[in-house]
Amino acid sequence: MDIFFYIIIFAMGITFGSFYTLAVYRIPKGQDITHTHSYCPNCNHKLGILDLIPVFSYIFLGAKCRYCKQKIRPRYFILETISGLFFVIVAYLMKLSIYNLQITQIIEYAFLVLYFTFIILVAGIDKENRTINKPTLMYGIIISIMYIVYLYIIEKTSIYRYVIYLILFILLLIIDCFNLRKNAKDDYNYSTLIFILVMSIFTGEYVVIATIITTVISLLINNLIITNRKPNSVKVEKNKKISKIAFYLSIFNIICFVLHKIFVDFYSTQLL
Repeated sequence: MDIFFYIIIFAMGITFGSFYTLAVYRIPKGQDITHTHSYCPNCNHKLGILDLIPVFSYIFLGAKCRYCKQKIRPRYFILETISGLFFVIVAYLMKLSIYNLQITQIIEYAFLVLYFTFIILVAGIDKENRTINKPTLMYGIIISIMYIVYLYIIEKTSIYRYVIYLILFILLLIIDCFNLRKNAKDDYNYSTLIFILVMSIFTGEYVVIATIITTVISLLINNLIITNRKPNSVKVEKNKKISKIAFYLSIFNIICFVLHKIFVDFYSTQLL
């Protein structure tokens, strides 16, 4: 029976993944992400139901638009598939089962879905536009505060640790507002610090430390590869790599979080 339960979770995951691809494309352009009908970005033709089935439409249409025959970027298929797999993996690691579902498990899982949505939107927008979108960042702060309230009221978690996070949020937002007023543009560094705070609240300090270390190592390796290229390509890549940190942080945070859950689950099983 659980196999059908996880199939439903996978279907939910790829559906969210389809929304992520839409949001990543529209949010930087200031377009509506909830009411405006989906359309082909090349020919602007409104997409039908058969064009919007996550993962399967991409396969059945041969990775091309049904109307203009323009190739569909593989990122749609990749993101939808990764989203579905993440939903299933996290549900499995949380030991969700149709036979013993508990309200606390459902709430925890819902918060992880909200957080995963935040992470993917930040990563996708940063990869495509080299920036951390402010409304998306505010969404992350809001769900962080909601999660802190939940932990304190429902799970009776000590509030002192999270009070520090809230103070840091306020300080960084104040500094960011002053910087925005002074320079008339967003500061990528302050946005990255706020982003890291949100990651810490949802995945914990140890996972975030591992995330930062793997991100730094990855960027160093990437820079070493770039320095061995031709001079012309070096100049182009240097301009592009500066504001892509949030993308790397997002990817490695997801990986480190899943590996941490697997390790904790394995270790606790060995102790039993």
